[in-house]
Amino acid sequence: MAAGKLTLHFGHCEKFALVSVNKDSQTIAHKEELVPPPHEPGVLPKWLAEKGAQVIIAGGMGSRAQTLFSQNGITVVTGAPVETPEVLALSYLNGTLQTGSNTCDH
Repeated sequence: MAAGKLTLHFGHCEKFALVSVNKDSQTIAHKEELVPPPHEPGVLPKWLAEKGAQVIIAGGMGSRAQTLFSQNGITVVTGAPVETPEVLALSYLNGTLQTGSNTCDH
């Protein structure tokens, strides 16, 4: 996330928004913004798994990062539009999230 919205390249995020949702009422229960640890290969998947992330919504993410998230039990959705974390989370939750191409090619 940068300037309150999704960053198209996952590795360039200034902050991460962890959004907890209520699946029954399809509402946001809690949102927390966290500054990530220094970016090094393999650090973010483990860190986000430790924070309880179950789904990552990204504009673009390389295949190695996607594999590492999968190995940590986290679902990856790429090609998401530049939008606020709340809009993205609720769109994903209610099945209306429109995704395009993965904006990362490595």
